[in-house]
Amino acid sequence: MGRTGAWVVRAGVGVGRAVVAVGVCMPVPLVWAAAVGLGVWCGAEHPWSWIGPAVIVCAGPLALAQSVCRAVRALVARWTGAAIPGGYREAGPVMQLSTGYWWNGFSYERSRRDAVMDQRMRLWWSDPATWRDLRFAVIAPFTAGLVAALPPAALAVAVLGLAGVEPAGAGTAARLTGAGALAVAVGAAPYAWRSLHRVAVRFLGPSSAMLLAERVDELTSQRADATVAQAAEIRRIERDLHDGAQARLVALGLCLATAEALMDRDPGQAKALMREARAGATASLTELRELIRGISPPVLSERGLVDAVRALALDVPLDVAVRADGPLRLDQPIESALYFGVAELLTNAVKHAGAGRAHVCLVRDETGIVVEVEDDGRGGADVLPGGGLAGLRRRLAVFDGTLVVTSPHGGPTRARMVVPCA
Repeated sequence: MGRTGAWVVRAGVGVGRAVVAVGVCMPVPLVWAAAVGLGVWCGAEHPWSWIGPAVIVCAGPLALAQSVCRAVRALVARWTGAAIPGGYREAGPVMQLSTGYWWNGFSYERSRRDAVMDQRMRLWWSDPATWRDLRFAVIAPFTAGLVAALPPAALAVAVLGLAGVEPAGAGTAARLTGAGALAVAVGAAPYAWRSLHRVAVRFLGPSSAMLLAERVDELTSQRADATVAQAAEIRRIERDLHDGAQARLVALGLCLATAEALMDRDPGQAKALMREARAGATASLTELRELIRGISPPVLSERGLVDAVRALALDVPLDVAVRADGPLRLDQPIESALYFGVAELLTNAVKHAGAGRAHVCLVRDETGIVVEVEDDGRGGADVLPGGGLAGLRRRLAVFDGTLVVTSPHGGPTRARMVVPCA
């Protein structure tokens, strides 16, 4: 296909997208026009009938704004690949209390249905995204809508002029007008629809106040998660010390006391108890070392993340290959989060995926530290609420990190952890 053919294709696609853009942007003006027409039609005989059109003029944009904005986001994402986040507030849980009433985060209601409806209305009314959508629905027709309407309108004038209809004059004048309109339509078609993208990015994205509120909510959630995780870790350490090392040390003390009492009367039995005490001390020391390794592996503090992951790979019943770009020394909390993340992923590969081989890659790029873990297991892994992967995602979120898991059935499973760092 030559350059002329490619331009014709672009012009045809542009005209089609411009028509779609006009259709998406114009519902609110059409509602206004219909309301005005209704008032004109019945206003002479019934003066109070203007109340209905006035209500339509005011309520129409509110009712249509969110649908229009969702359609615009979908079109912009499909045509340009640019994702414009909605930024809508999410509804919280609706819970039934022991009194029988339902709490929706705002008020108490007698039934779940009333609680849900009240919650939706309050969220809709108090959400800044609602008024941002309303502003866009009013602005878009007079900005992106008018610009996008240029190619279809020019094409319509060209068809009328070249077909012999005389909207601007007779004979030659009509044909010249049609030819000029055709040139305008073809020239503007590849670009006119892009005004929808520019206006959407300018007016439809979350405002700084919305982003700040979202960030505050995110940090509050992360702080709560960190507090809960810290409390759970403290309880685990306490339980391990109480049930393990403490019980062994108590038994060791009793064994030594008995050996001391038997030292004069039965030296042989005392020696046997001493040997048993020595074995118990060795077991206690091993258990304490395992507990310390579970809290913070010494190799991680002494030699860094890469060597700690290599040491971890030697202890996992998998054929694990580790590749890294340099030592990658990071802040200790970040290293700890990534280390235990790799440990969680390799453990899942052994326990749930039935993998035989795994590959760990640690690199640093412009986005921060990137850790990828891939195994040849059966796949099907998913981030479920309350699961290990969800806990790992929360652990990384404390550092603004992300976890992306790709695990089709049949494998392989790829997990990518990214933590931004200076």
